[in-house]
Amino acid sequence: MSGRRVWAIFRKEMQEFRRNKQIVSTMAFSPIGFLVAPLIFVFSISASDVSVLDSYPVLLFTLALAAVLPTVVGAYSITSEREQGTLEPLLATPISAAELMLGKALAVFIPSITQCYLIFGVIDALVELIRPAVVSAAALRPPILLAQLIFTPLLVCMAVWLSITISAHTRDGRVAQQFGFVANIPVIALAVLVGFHVIRATLPLTLTLGAVLVVLDIAGWPLAAKTFDRERLILGAR
Repeated sequence: MSGRRVWAIFRKEMQEFRRNKQIVSTMAFSPIGFLVAPLIFVFSISASDVSVLDSYPVLLFTLALAAVLPTVVGAYSITSEREQGTLEPLLATPISAAELMLGKALAVFIPSITQCYLIFGVIDALVELIRPAVVSAAALRPPILLAQLIFTPLLVCMAVWLSITISAHTRDGRVAQQFGFVANIPVIALAVLVGFHVIRATLPLTLTLGAVLVVLDIAGWPLAAKTFDRERLILGAR
C-alpha cells in the first residue's frame, strides 16, 4: 500500500469533481431540502407544543442525508473515467485496486462528511440561537446530537463504498446515482420508522445498528477492491 499513490488518486478525483458542473450543482442544491424541512418544522413549534418534538425528532431525519449525499459524487467515480476515456490508461498504471478504491473513496467521503456536518451545524445553531430555550432543549436533546455525531460518518462511509462499487459496474453516472438511491432506501426507511417511533430507538437497537455499520464500513474497502475487475472494466470501456 502506497500512501503517495492513494494521495495522487485523491487529488486527481477532487480536481475532476470541481470541474464537473453537475456534481458541483447537485452537491450545492440537493441538501437544501434536508436543511429547510427540519427548520420549518422546528420553527413552527410553539413553546406550549414542545412535547411534539418528543414524538417527531426531525433532526434524526437529516441522517438520511448522510446516506444519500455520497451517491451524488460516488456515482461518477468510475463512470466519469469511462466517459473521458481515462479509465484504460489509469488501469494500466501499477496502482493496486485497493489503492485506487481508497483514493476515490476519500475523495467522496471528505466532501460528503463535511457537508453533512455543515448542514447539521447550521440547523443546530439556528435552533439554539433563535428558538426559545424550552424548544431548543427539546429539539437538541443529547441523544439527537450524539446520533448526528456518531452515525453520520458510519452512514457516509457505507454509502461511499456502495456508490463506488455501483459506479464500477455501471456505464452512466446518472444510472449509477439512481441505483445508489435505490440501494439506500432501506437506510432511509429505517430512519423514518425510528423518527415516527414505529421502531423504538432503544439503546440495544442503537448499539446493534452501530455495530452493523462498523462491520460494513470495515468490510467495504476489501469487498469493493475485490469486485474491481480490471479486465472487465477495460473491455467494458471500449
